[in-house]
Amino acid sequence: MRSEEVSFYSGGCTIAGTFTEAADPVAAALLITGSGRTDRNSDARLPGGRTLRIGVDKAIAGALAGARVSALRYDKRGVGASGGDYLRAGMDDRRADARAALGWLAARAGGLPLLAAGHSEGAWHAAELAADGAVAGAVLLGAGARPAEEILSWQTEMITARLPAAAKMILRITRTDVIRSQRKRVARIKASQADVIRIQGIRFNARWWRDFLAYDPRPALARIKVPVLAITGGQDVQVPPEDVAAIGRLVRGPFEGHVTGDLSHLLRPDPASAGPRAYRRAVRQPVDAEVLGLITSWITRHWAGSPGPAAQSRQPPDRADHL
Repeated sequence: MRSEEVSFYSGGCTIAGTFTEAADPVAAALLITGSGRTDRNSDARLPGGRTLRIGVDKAIAGALAGARVSALRYDKRGVGASGGDYLRAGMDDRRADARAALGWLAARAGGLPLLAAGHSEGAWHAAELAADGAVAGAVLLGAGARPAEEILSWQTEMITARLPAAAKMILRITRTDVIRSQRKRVARIKASQADVIRIQGIRFNARWWRDFLAYDPRPALARIKVPVLAITGGQDVQVPPEDVAAIGRLVRGPFEGHVTGDLSHLLRPDPASAGPRAYRRAVRQPVDAEVLGLITSWITRHWAGSPGPAAQSRQPPDRADHL
């Protein structure tokens, strides 16, 4: 395994990333990170300059190398070593960056089957690539299969219900309705036109939020004819775990789906279903080995025996659903 720093251009920006080249590769995968200020490793920059070391893409790249799959992962526009303005970028910019990254990988991979693996928002961009027939298969981690605004409402209810008792008491004393406040914030963002707006003194990437709130992944999912692997943690409170089954009903190619035990959206154990308030503690553990094993075994079954350009059009005849 050999890793090198690389860069490519997209929309007038230089996008920086890491290419991990596997020995005797059978495929090459583009890794697409989730929402927020996340870099090529899926690490997120938090308010106050802190970093949440999520590390999903980094862990997947390492696992793929062991399965003879090269991988490209990259810093999001305006994050890490990539150019551009994070706050002014919309979902269309992020899709364009993913397509540019895939173009770079195709040139580098030398005719190998191309795969796309995305986590959270990145899963939707991976699905778009698969729907366009640009990749031979897609891995969708923590992916929703319903309109984004509906997912946000579900997420807000789930997270609010899991607040500590002390926090709930403060909300009652201050007469704060989290769900109502969220709806007001969403309405203000939807009514805005600027790329960036301020809400309670905080700058919001309003353009991305408008794109996100208007997005429905179902049309893209329904156009996918290549193999798809979908995995969501059983304790995910950011995306409904039951959407794995919905993805299986929508896609038209070979499908394999898993709802994995007590894992959270960050693919770490969360037996108490604490959600985001436990993320800083959760990331001290590695990404779940079962999830990494499911990804590598799925790729091995589909592509390990058929390297080269011919494998791009090969689709196994069976359809497996594991829910």
